[in-house]
Amino acid sequence: MSKPIEASIVVVDDEPSIRDLLVASLHFSGFDVATAASGTEAIDVIEKVQPDLIVLDVMLPDIDGFTVTRRVRQSGIDTPVLFLTARDDTQDKIMGLTVGGDDYVTKPFSLEEVVARIRAILRRTHDQTEDDPVMRVGDLEINEDSHDVSRAGQPIDLSPTEYKLLRYLMDNQGRVLSKAQILDHVWQYDWGGDAAIVESYISYLRKKVDGVTITNPDGSRHKVPPLIETKRGIGYMIREPKD
Repeated sequence: MSKPIEASIVVVDDEPSIRDLLVASLHFSGFDVATAASGTEAIDVIEKVQPDLIVLDVMLPDIDGFTVTRRVRQSGIDTPVLFLTARDDTQDKIMGLTVGGDDYVTKPFSLEEVVARIRAILRRTHDQTEDDPVMRVGDLEINEDSHDVSRAGQPIDLSPTEYKLLRYLMDNQGRVLSKAQILDHVWQYDWGGDAAIVESYISYLRKKVDGVTITNPDGSRHKVPPLIETKRGIGYMIREPKD
């Protein structure tokens, strides 16, 4: 029995081997995929398909991915864009976000990472269109209207910065975020900002979110399973507890 289609995606890359690998992986993950090998072709395919997400190589043989993004945005298409870049360059990343991109992956990349980032972007854009203001990871909830936070039904009091950090983690559920990404989003620091502040606030957040104690019907007590994880040398993530 075939998987239900999760979303439609346009993959744009001029290297056939990369394009074929992405198509196979995305098909296997339940996505409907169309492709293009140049910027001009990409614009035509995007306008025709109206996909849920675009995976777009920056370096294309005719016009670059940034120009493609500008043109589709100018035509009124606000489909989220995940850039593929061969250059791990801060200016490229900033440019990608400035022209309307949503995220980037640096080549060489793992197919699992690309799929995870696609799902994170789709989750974020889907949440923006939902009427339900509540974000959830397991038994952790954030109400974006009231800014109330609770875990297993128990209220959690967070500072504005702790709230912003938690929301960013939940917005990227299942994805590892580097200290530089967290600094840039939560504190709007330059890329060379002090990473120690991230470690401190993750520690504060862990004590509040993962330190909740539940009282059982028989009067016994137990702590909730941890949701916030540290990936040493990489960053932090939040996800539902493993069984």
